[in-house]
Order: sequence, then structure tokens, then C-alpha cells
Amino acid sequence: MRVIVGISGGSGAIYGVALLKVLKEMDIETHLVISRMGEQVTEHECGVTLDELKDLATYWHDNNNLAAPIASGSFRADAMIVVPCSMKTVSSIANGYSDSLLTRAADVIIKENRKLVIIPRETPLSVIHLENMLKLAKIGVTVLPAAPGFYNHPESITDLVASIVGRALDQIGIENNLIKRWGE
Repeated sequence: MRVIVGISGGSGAIYGVALLKVLKEMDIETHLVISRMGEQVTEHECGVTLDELKDLATYWHDNNNLAAPIASGSFRADAMIVVPCSMKTVSSIANGYSDSLLTRAADVIIKENRKLVIIPRETPLSVIHLENMLKLAKIGVTVLPAAPGFYNHPESITDLVASIVGRALDQIGIENNLIKRWGE
């Protein structure tokens, strides 16, 4: 499997870092693209540098390089997860504004009818945010808010993060045991 991981500038970079770590442990090919603000937020919130993020990914693509392989429909990615997905990125994707590699890659995933999961981490949500997410949901994009469940009695931040990463992997068809499933 080949997964594009986009990290944009919304708070919640911990989810993107955790996703990359899990996919690396699973030996799944990843193509990382990170916005300038995503890079800054990841370093601020997690203490993880761009070089450290690159080490977690199989391939890294500069967000300004619109000629990168992931910008083309002929590049056979199975899925893309944008985590965290800022409201700017949600808006760009929802309105086809592909001014960066991250948003172009998402546009390609949509046009090629492949699986796109966005993990917004914003609160409260305005009507504009909700309308943009609804627009994406109507065309088949999975909107998976970073809102972990508590039925499994998480004991740490790591447990909360794992529940969201596990749900995202479920959405793209990757078997995982990151979360305790209801009834199991």
C-alpha cells in the first residue's frame, strides 16, 4: 500500500507524527508533504523537526514542488490522510484551490476516486468550516474530526492519539489494533 500523508498548520501535529510512526512500523510506503505552518506547528507542539519527520516517511516532497510525483493522477497512491487538516487546507481542498503540493495531491486523490481522509482539529467550527467539510463529505471524502472516544477508558494522551490514528487507518482499509473496539 502507498499512502500520502499531508500535515498542515492546524493544531494537533501529534496525530500526524503518530500516524507516520505507525505506518513506518507497518512497513507501509508513505509520501509526506507538509505545509510551512505544519512544519512550524509540529516543531512547536511536538519538538519534532522537519528532518525528523522526513526520517519517519519513506519519501518526502517539498510543498512548493507542484511537479512532484504525487501531483499527478498517474501516480498510484492508494489513499491520502491530511492530519491535522487546518481550515485553510479544508477550504482549499473543498474549492479546488490547488496552490500547494499538499492541496494538489488531495485534489488528485479526489479526481482519481481514491480515498481521502481529513482530520480537522478546530473548535468551534463556523458555518464556513462546516459548509466546506460538508462539501467534501458529499463527494466521498472522510471527515474524521480529532475527537477521540472515551468508551474504551483511555489512560494517556498516547491512548487518545492512537484512537484517532486507528480510526483513520480503518477508513483507508489498513488493519490495526490501535484501539479497543466496542464489544471486543
